[in-house]
Amino acid sequence: MAITKQYLKSKPICKVTFSVAAEGAQKVSVLGTFNEWNEKKAVELKKLKNGVFKGTVDLEKDKSYEFKYLVDGTFVNEEEADSHKTNEFGGENAVLTL
Repeated sequence: MAITKQYLKSKPICKVTFSVAAEGAQKVSVLGTFNEWNEKKAVELKKLKNGVFKGTVDLEKDKSYEFKYLVDGTFVNEEEADSHKTNEFGGENAVLTL
């Protein structure tokens, strides 16, 4: 799993690309504070030929966002996130700081 950040000079936006290696998976999406943890607003990642799911979202910079991947209905954390924060369910969310 990996996250790539590309800051735009012309706007206060950061293009964040999420990459998840999940070759056997059917569907991978990203849920978090930026889409109100709503599955209907989830960022659905596209499966590439090499089995990696990838997708990009524009997020406002100078903010922090909590998120998790939803891989075939199971939440998975990003190990390489900027940090992690305990959530209200006793688990952890990945944190993205822009």
